[in-house]
Amino acid sequence: MKKSLLFLSFLMAELAIAQVNNQSAEKPYIEVTGTAETEVVPDEIYISIVIRERYVGKEKQTIDMREEKLKFALIEIELDMKNLFLADANADHVKVKWKTKDVLTKKDYLLKVTNATKVGQVFQQLDKLEITDAFITKVNHSKIDSLKKEIRIQAIKAAKTKADYLLKAINEQTDKALIVQEREGCYADPRTANVMYKAQAMLEELSVDETKAKSENEIEFKKIKIQASMFVKFSIKQ
Repeated sequence: MKKSLLFLSFLMAELAIAQVNNQSAEKPYIEVTGTAETEVVPDEIYISIVIRERYVGKEKQTIDMREEKLKFALIEIELDMKNLFLADANADHVKVKWKTKDVLTKKDYLLKVTNATKVGQVFQQLDKLEITDAFITKVNHSKIDSLKKEIRIQAIKAAKTKADYLLKAINEQTDKALIVQEREGCYADPRTANVMYKAQAMLEELSVDETKAKSENEIEFKKIKIQASMFVKFSIKQ
């Protein structure tokens, strides 16, 4: 009797699973991927600047002296000093020459500017101060998170639009979304979001729109490309 009840329970479970699978198989669906992208001009450009103590003839120019000159030069081009940061709280020590006992200090700074015009002005000021150890570490946009959110929304809307017109071609209609997945994540193009250019080659190697630069005699950064891809599985209305 117990064996019969166990067999009956097992059979009913199998039938229930088969019924669920059949019901699932009977529901038609469509799978689509929607994509979206945009490009924005970076408005956060970070410049790494290293100043060192040095000798001009027999006169030693200290870090404090060179730092003061740097700040004055940046104020001249109307940059706010709150955007100049010490990259390292502790000054490093380096020897001028291995034959001498003089030990000189250096300081690493990070300067944030908002456009390519200011970048050019900064490097001109650095050139006047004979500061050659400087380069662009990265570019970004101040509203990058909200831009990524908007691109994701556009991508999922594109998926819905695609499903609608494909089903309309066969006289069907899109119903509820069954699965929503982000494919590869929403990202900014690393080729433009992460750059490093040497100061002495900045005008030639900076990520620029060369056509516009030649026509307007200006430097312009390549735009940051933000992309998103969304996979959506829709049921088809019965």
